[in-house]
Amino acid sequence: MSKVRRTTAAVAMAAIVVLVAGAVVALASSAHFKKGGEPACTIAGSATSKTVQCTGTLAGLGGGDLSIPTTVSGSAVYQCQNGGGNIAPGQNRVLVGPSTVPTNVPGSSVKNGEVTFTTQPNTLTASTTVPGSQAGCPNGNWTGVNPTLTVTDITLKISQDSTLLFTCTASNAAGLTSPVRLTC
Repeated sequence: MSKVRRTTAAVAMAAIVVLVAGAVVALASSAHFKKGGEPACTIAGSATSKTVQCTGTLAGLGGGDLSIPTTVSGSAVYQCQNGGGNIAPGQNRVLVGPSTVPTNVPGSSVKNGEVTFTTQPNTLTASTTVPGSQAGCPNGNWTGVNPTLTVTDITLKISQDSTLLFTCTASNAAGLTSPVRLTC
């Protein structure tokens, strides 16, 4: 093969690579949630432990891997117990978390630019006891007991091939109620 033909073939191959790479970027740049596929999260559990799991359906994706870490925070309110076993209400909200759990979706799961995802469960657990000063008890001789945990914040950061596509959040200091619709 002549030097001119090899050079022409190399230039043509480079042009094809650039076009294909541009097409993948173009697909990823139009990422969106399908109608009715906006992320929603469920909160389940007990007074001391809450598990959050989120689902959603994306379209307009390229074929790369997705990373969807879920970060959850909350607060617990404790009762105050003195050395004699007497119980009184606490006053302070004790922060619990944040806890971040990764979810990875391989690019092979993206079909025709679409994927429905479910995040890995993210569980917050309140300590069974805390110092009385932390729970808002009358003095340091009391102990915070019987926590009631509330999820207050959920954040999903959705990336494809290390490019951040969406940050979706829900927040309520008084507590989120399941199902929780996230805002992206």
